[in-house]
Amino acid sequence: ACDPTNTTKFVSKDSYSFPIPFLRISTQPFLVLTNLPRFWVRHSKLPVIMAELQLKETPLNEVQIDALVVMKIIKACSTAFPSTAFGSLVGMDQDKTLQVTNCFPLPSTEISYSDSHSNDHAAASNLAAAAPRSKSNTTYQNEMIKCLREVNVDANSVGWYTSANMGNFINSNFIENQYHYQKEVNERTVAIVYDVGKSSQGALCLQALRLSPTFMAAYKEGKFTTEINSLQKSKFSYKEIMVELPIIIHNSHLLTSFLHQLPTIIPAKSQIPASLSEINNKQTPIPLYPNMDSLDLSIDPFLEKTCDQLLDSIETHHTELNNFQYFQRQLAREQTKITAWKTKRAAENVTRVSQKLPPLPEDEWDKLFKLPAEPSRLDSMINARQVDQYSRQVDGFTATICSKMFAVKSSLLPESS
Repeated sequence: ACDPTNTTKFVSKDSYSFPIPFLRISTQPFLVLTNLPRFWVRHSKLPVIMAELQLKETPLNEVQIDALVVMKIIKACSTAFPSTAFGSLVGMDQDKTLQVTNCFPLPSTEISYSDSHSNDHAAASNLAAAAPRSKSNTTYQNEMIKCLREVNVDANSVGWYTSANMGNFINSNFIENQYHYQKEVNERTVAIVYDVGKSSQGALCLQALRLSPTFMAAYKEGKFTTEINSLQKSKFSYKEIMVELPIIIHNSHLLTSFLHQLPTIIPAKSQIPASLSEINNKQTPIPLYPNMDSLDLSIDPFLEKTCDQLLDSIETHHTELNNFQYFQRQLAREQTKITAWKTKRAAENVTRVSQKLPPLPEDEWDKLFKLPAEPSRLDSMINARQVDQYSRQVDGFTATICSKMFAVKSSLLPESS
């Protein structure tokens, strides 16, 4: 029987008590917490847990970045070039949109090495690439977020940013950094990649990437082999490693009004320079629009560098393929030996049975033979994803250049018009 008129006192962890209506079902003290007082809801963790569960069920559709954050990322990455820059992103997660409202750079890793050791450069690059998930930078990030919270600024970590050159950012360090953020910090974090080399061609190149749930589960188990119940069963491919989200650059109303009021033509000045040094030291104001960098027809530098990196990635892919083929040959050789041993042992047991002797065990082959361990296919999949990145890069660049060349064809070749 239900008696909704009865009330009881619910005592929270903070020793606050107040009447709460409940339903008494039979004789079991089962409480149905409905119409909870606001004071208890504010001090309980139930709304927070429900909100987190609702956010996890809602997929991210886009990333909204403030224009000031974009300028900070560009400045930090351009200043650190050709070294790789890293930083942390803070903001808010609103339904299906991840809002990035602020950012700050992470301290650069100082590496000292001598020229006498050839592996020092590779070790230094790996250590620098692991900077976002290092213990010192994690402590620094927590302190910065604490300071931002004290001045009433968005202090929720929503990801990190890094710089790249010609799209060469897809590697094991990038995967490990993003896995660290999605596993340890927040599952809905993203990685913003700013390509310094591609942006120098006149078009801003920003990418928002995150690891797919399928890859997160596979990376947690660490099973990237071709065995049953692994890659073959899940049908996992390199295309499912990362998910790219569209980016929306957001401007405030005041900033939008200011941009529309900027002059598009350089104002003429009647003052004549008094000397040559004054002309050399004079800085001519550059208008916001138009930007002539997008009309650049230089083909060789960017395309040649990208093709070189594409060939290097293909060569790495062939190296990984040769290693896997070597493993298959070793495995086939050992399996042939095991089959021959089993055949010989079976013949011996037949002879012993005919002589009324106990048969020998036929499962001792695992103590006599050692099968080679299958190499992980993770590096091959990451490299294949990098090859795909380079291919799409070349495809997009050549399409843009071809349209520009057709536009200026008549001026370059008058006889063809």
